[in-house]
Amino acid sequence: MTEAAQSQTARPTAFETVELAEPLKRGDTTIDKLTLRKPKAGELRGLALSDVIGTDVATILKLVPRISEPKLTDDECHDLDPADLAEIGGTIRGFFMTKAERQIIETMMAEQQPKT
Repeated sequence: MTEAAQSQTARPTAFETVELAEPLKRGDTTIDKLTLRKPKAGELRGLALSDVIGTDVATILKLVPRISEPKLTDDECHDLDPADLAEIGGTIRGFFMTKAERQIIETMMAEQQPKT
């Protein structure tokens, strides 16, 4: 793995954007993407870290309004399409990946690239 790839792997981003397969309606506004921010400790209050990392549905539904932009309401979270909820859960899980986990994924992805 190149030094640049290792550097990128070692530093996760604090923000990720998720494009919704099924946009949400809020009055006249359509929400077709969410920007999720890596949660801070206080935003995890009342949640088990193991449930966040395990992408427990109830836990993700509680966390999303705390870290999303635009900020979703509880009802909007419950109206998310299951595919969008899975994508959001995976994105949140990504915020908690260790450096070693990131390196393994990067290595696996590099091995799948066509050889020239």
